[in-house]
Amino acid sequence: MWHSNNQSIPTVQQPDEVSNQTMRGHFNVDILIVDDTPSNVEVLTTVLTDQGYQVRSATNGKKALPEIQVKRPDLILLDIMMPEMNGYQLCEHLKANPVTAAIPIIFISSLHESVDREKAFDVGGADYITKPFLIEELLVKVKYQLLMK
Repeated sequence: MWHSNNQSIPTVQQPDEVSNQTMRGHFNVDILIVDDTPSNVEVLTTVLTDQGYQVRSATNGKKALPEIQVKRPDLILLDIMMPEMNGYQLCEHLKANPVTAAIPIIFISSLHESVDREKAFDVGGADYITKPFLIEELLVKVKYQLLMK
């Protein structure tokens, strides 16, 4: 903020201030974690609930579908390699349905090859994080996707 001729000018919130006010402690934001590894679900759930998000989980894509039908999440964190229906298949299914197509999906996977990232974006993923992930990176990407909705 700057002043000219001793006249006060209304302050403008910086982007970090806006996002912190909008997202931190925002208990109405529902995030669905789809991952078949319980320790991954536990870490993600702890990190996200500590930030005030509501978190649900499913152990594969097939089990995620009823969760999504019951309540459409604001964001999905999606593993790729899972039994019955993998992350790519779930993402394609959701993006083909007009009711769920707008849900942002962040892939979180141990697959590090560029071909895996490309496929994730090709099927409709909004972002991609490799495991092991940095908590700060996860939180920034989650916040960004929610603000872009």
